[in-house]
Amino acid sequence: MTQTHDTPPDVIDLLAGIQPGDRLDAIRRHRLQARTHAQQSHLALFEPAQLLPSSRFTLADRQAVAAFVAGLHQQPDATAFYNAALASEGARQARPGVPKAIAAEVVRGAASGPFGNYPPGPLSEEDQAGPAYTVGEAQRAVLGKPLSAALEHAHLLTLHPRDASPAALQKLLDAGWGTTDIVTLSQLVAFLAFQIRVVAGLRALASAPAAHFTTPFREETQA
Repeated sequence: MTQTHDTPPDVIDLLAGIQPGDRLDAIRRHRLQARTHAQQSHLALFEPAQLLPSSRFTLADRQAVAAFVAGLHQQPDATAFYNAALASEGARQARPGVPKAIAAEVVRGAASGPFGNYPPGPLSEEDQAGPAYTVGEAQRAVLGKPLSAALEHAHLLTLHPRDASPAALQKLLDAGWGTTDIVTLSQLVAFLAFQIRVVAGLRALASAPAAHFTTPFREETQA
């Protein structure tokens, strides 16, 4: 993908170590529309032109949630990327203690997952109990009530997706979250799961011998 000095780098390319002209670049250009939509989704969530006037889900808090979720996924490159973004955005918002608090919560919330229970039926044999997560009191004092509630909900969606419930949404409402911001939070967590899995898949392809690629890819150019 051709970049200009005014164009933000494609984040998936960056995290996967893709360089212009290499074979993974050719693979991604074969699905140019998917590549473009993924980047646009990232920008809409983390670099929107403007936030809705009613939104309280700040850019700094979005980066904080992203750094936490990337840490839960145990993906080092994504974790480093979002930690750097959090440090930069947090400095602008004069919240210097947040990156350290997020790092502490990644350690506290780490687990293999996914956990939770399916509705009674054939899938119940896959039910798996897992540790409940709440933000530590020391970190809660730094992060504040709304962001702490966001981390707890992000942990639920990431490692306890089967346990999502109206009661979990009510906890966000009780912490001061509006319905539109709750939707954005859920979209952000889901997008990160997608983004991190795509990066992992591309890195696996990068490590495979070139001879394994037997399907010709038609190169597409962006108008």
